[in-house]
Amino acid sequence: MKKAKNADVSSVTSNNKAFPRLMISPTVLVLLIMTAYPVIFTIYYSFTDYNYLKQSSKFLGLRNYVKLLTNHTFQVSIWNTVKFCILAVILEVSIGLLLAVFVHSFTKGQKVLRTLFLLPYLLPQITVALAWKMMLSNNYGIINQLLQAVGLKGHNWFMEVGTAFNTIVVIDVWQNVPFVFLMLYATLQTVSQDQYEAAQIDGANGWQQFWHITIPNIKGGIILCALLRTIDTFRLFDKVNVLTGGGPAGTTSTITQFLYNYGIKSMKFGLGSAGAIIMAVIVLILSSAYIKRTIK
Repeated sequence: MKKAKNADVSSVTSNNKAFPRLMISPTVLVLLIMTAYPVIFTIYYSFTDYNYLKQSSKFLGLRNYVKLLTNHTFQVSIWNTVKFCILAVILEVSIGLLLAVFVHSFTKGQKVLRTLFLLPYLLPQITVALAWKMMLSNNYGIINQLLQAVGLKGHNWFMEVGTAFNTIVVIDVWQNVPFVFLMLYATLQTVSQDQYEAAQIDGANGWQQFWHITIPNIKGGIILCALLRTIDTFRLFDKVNVLTGGGPAGTTSTITQFLYNYGIKSMKFGLGSAGAIIMAVIVLILSSAYIKRTIK
């Protein structure tokens, strides 16, 4: 009798374990098809000379990787991408943090300010690029007209070596600061007000409260924002493609723009796949510092 009861219990237990697995299996299958399959074939194609038009491929070993890493234009693109990533992430996290603390300090009007600050992030990247392209136009742009109205010299913002790269950084920061602001603003809601009240009783000023209470409590949110923005900025393509096409003289060429110009457009998917793998490795290296910090 006891054996029969134990068998029934074990049967119910196994059924309870099998049911959740059965329910998530469609999702797991979709994820495998949508992620694992492309990754495996990207790695495979990176070792071949696969051409989409010819529908044929020949194994090349590491030749695509050597070709890319010894290409001066690709090296410049890597440097531009890393430089852009570092500058954009530092500016976006810093400004987003300041805005989050600023809005959080208000007792009234937070909803209005949140809505206003979020507007740039809600716009599509192509729309943002085209709008800034019109405003910064050398001929009819409102920015140059305002500069000339106060006696300053206008610029061909996207075609001058000295201004093109920094202009794209500013545009990207303008659009993506709201994302960091929203993340950190939400994190600030979890900080207990008792800590600030205790600090005020002890005589701590605003800066001391910010540095010793706010930052330690939202450190995890700051690291997460930096990680997400690092991954996203490394994939920068739309703005560069619309505004400069990688020029002038390659000063705004990114890894994605290089792969588009020399891989995808010419149907050299083997070369493009190798570049994608290299980009993924660099992102992992840059992100590893954030991940280690989060684990600690």
